[in-house]
Amino acid sequence: MSTVRAAAFEVLRRYGLTTIFGNPGSTEVSLLTGLPDDLRFVLALHEGSVVGMATGWAVGHAEPALAVLHTTAGLGNAVGALATARVNRAPLVVLVGQQDRRHLALEPFLAGRLAGLAGDYPVWTDQPVRAQDVPGALARAFHEAVTHRGPALVVVPMDDWDAPFAGETPAAPARVLRPAAVPDAGLAPLVELLAGARSPVIVAGAGASWGPLVELAERLACPVFQESFGALAGFPQDHPQYAGVLPADRGRLRAVLAPYDVVLAVGAPVFRQYPYAPGPLVEPGTAVAVVTDDPAEAHRSPAALAVLAPPGVVCERLAALLPARPAAPAAVPPAPAPEVPGGEPLRPAYVLRELARRLPRDVVLLEETPSSRPDLHRLVPARNPLGFVSAAMGGLGFAVPAAVGLRMALPGRPVVAVVGDGSALYGVHALWSAAHYRVGALFVVLANGRYAVMDRLADQHGGKAPWPPFPEVDLAALARSLGCPARRVDGPAELGAVLDEVIPSLAAREEPLLLDVTVAVDQDFRP
Repeated sequence: MSTVRAAAFEVLRRYGLTTIFGNPGSTEVSLLTGLPDDLRFVLALHEGSVVGMATGWAVGHAEPALAVLHTTAGLGNAVGALATARVNRAPLVVLVGQQDRRHLALEPFLAGRLAGLAGDYPVWTDQPVRAQDVPGALARAFHEAVTHRGPALVVVPMDDWDAPFAGETPAAPARVLRPAAVPDAGLAPLVELLAGARSPVIVAGAGASWGPLVELAERLACPVFQESFGALAGFPQDHPQYAGVLPADRGRLRAVLAPYDVVLAVGAPVFRQYPYAPGPLVEPGTAVAVVTDDPAEAHRSPAALAVLAPPGVVCERLAALLPARPAAPAAVPPAPAPEVPGGEPLRPAYVLRELARRLPRDVVLLEETPSSRPDLHRLVPARNPLGFVSAAMGGLGFAVPAAVGLRMALPGRPVVAVVGDGSALYGVHALWSAAHYRVGALFVVLANGRYAVMDRLADQHGGKAPWPPFPEVDLAALARSLGCPARRVDGPAELGAVLDEVIPSLAAREEPLLLDVTVAVDQDFRP
């Protein structure tokens, strides 16, 4: 007779979940010991890195990835990364271990009080009533992760894996079809709004599809802004109609959008903000419409019109239905950062400019450098849909492990993570995985020895920051201690030489490299 474990493996094979990201615990030993040869286990040294790597894999494949977490400790360590996966809309199947079902009532050692531990961030959570329901629960988790674009959790007691499985009917369909057609009649109100606009503008978000959105933007001959704090670039940032990233406070947002009478947000919320400021999001008389396939995003957007449908399909039909507008002057992007000399310590903008000069068009670029993000937006345009990848949730610890997962998913693509030293410390464990599995990503650490954004925020609040800097932290030494090659970079000659050496061969590189670049502290922060 077959076992629940064997039946579960068949489900994983059916849905392509054959790479398992995990950090093993005793409640998962009965699942993981003696894995079949066609299932690959990828070790990370912390559960935040487990989920971060799985998130990168899911983003790279545009399909769910599988993560295994260890009861309360593992799930608790991973909650921040699960929140990032949810806000980044990355589909994950997350299998959480639990103590033996037969004595859970006694709350034995390692028994997990798991209900609600991850809050509302999972899109679906289940602990099957019977061991025999586990394979069906895994199948349903796959469908839930795809449909709702986030982490779906299945909690499995450790004794369930060896339970007999005699062909029970799984409580999940073998296939789910998701027709995406949008009838033209259903778009009539949006067509009317855009056709009557004197001066339309588009805000592109992580949920946009580049090809259809470019076609629509060119049909409307209008500028296109990138949403603030987006997970992905929503529009090619070297396109002549690209106008830059929206500011993240209401006053500047109103000023930027004031010239336009219709604002169309595509695959983006209306509108992501950071510091609170009073007043409306747009000037009176400006109509806002949103196109998204995320019901929550649509329902919370203060818009005159929301269209809940796949953005790519909607943009494709809009481009066919709308009359072409006269060509408009090219959008005027924000002024680039001023030319900065390459002294010592280096300015972050100088490092980013030198990097941008060398990056190929197909680079996968991950960002987690909060104090330098505005400079990165100005200097390093995304020229492919993965040319900018970031943690839309805002928590630190995403970029380093996600870069490992993305490179594993896309082994022929150059992958670069640009991170601050404070950010890197949250995900530094993933460097061991990068070295062990020969993941040839480049990690560029902008090291200023402090939480610079927090210092600037304290300045803006008119007080003294109580937290100290940490100049003693040596990211290059930490990387080497984890088996990852690293170099310290202190000046322009060193920077240029190492970038000229590494960037041309980055797509074929099999060994990771961390550049610990000493940079000056930027004194301004305006997200």
